[in-house]
Amino acid sequence: MRIVTRPDFDGIVCAVLLHRAENIDSEIYWVEPSEIQNKKAMIQKGDIIANLPFDPNCSLWFDHHVSNMPNIEVKGAFGIAPSAAGVIFHHYRQQGKFSSQFDELIQQTDMIDSADLTKDQVQFPENYPYLLLSMTIQNRGNNDQSYWNKLVSMLGHMSIETVLEDPEVRERCDAVIRENAKFGDFLTRHTTITDKISVTDFRSLDTIPSGNRFLTYSLFPDTMASIKIRYLDPEKTQVLLSIGRSIFNLNCQVNIGKLLARFGGGGHAGAGGCSLETTTAQEKIDLIIGVMKANEKEDIK
Repeated sequence: MRIVTRPDFDGIVCAVLLHRAENIDSEIYWVEPSEIQNKKAMIQKGDIIANLPFDPNCSLWFDHHVSNMPNIEVKGAFGIAPSAAGVIFHHYRQQGKFSSQFDELIQQTDMIDSADLTKDQVQFPENYPYLLLSMTIQNRGNNDQSYWNKLVSMLGHMSIETVLEDPEVRERCDAVIRENAKFGDFLTRHTTITDKISVTDFRSLDTIPSGNRFLTYSLFPDTMASIKIRYLDPEKTQVLLSIGRSIFNLNCQVNIGKLLARFGGGGHAGAGGCSLETTTAQEKIDLIIGVMKANEKEDIK
């Protein structure tokens, strides 16, 4: 039995909870949503998938993305909720498997994954321990897997203060603070505004800058949504598109997860992503931008 989840803060907390609830000691299989959607992930019988699209080979599945809403009965739990970890927590708590030990962790995960943040949190994440820790989780290749596994182990048994005292965690937190200080300049130079949509295009850069993904909403407060474009691979065969509603200007009505599901991606009503073949990417990006500009509400059901 394996835990299959994605390398973000919600995915890591999902693994923390599943380790405890199901008494699992096998290695975690870390994958991105596109690997499930493109059938590149090797899902086995007995696997527990969390915070990812459904695969029929798994034995249990937990998720909260509107674009992944099941149309068949599956074992596990699904709910439109702030985090997949929250879905898992409440599922097993009803079975008497969790006490109040993880209440703070779930509250913080809900806040971070749903981007329920204040302007102060966006501008100064270094003052908010869980938020800063979440920003250290970046998928830069297989070399990061040992770090993700380490966080799963620590968050299951340690306070956030103790976690942040770990030398590797502290080093990564310090790197995030330095990256965030530079990221605003990259956003300013590579972003254009069209009809209250900010479009940040990093395709001209050989090295993609890392930084606070919410900062764009503070830098461009009149925009209601952001679109970020970059190449997915060094060979530039695919383009990665990330879209989000502003967390401060709440006028965007587009269901982003459902919109991007039409292009092979998915996500929440307020945020999502998809990968596109480079040869046809710009045509599809233009279509997506057109839908975002039209800003028509779509029922999530």
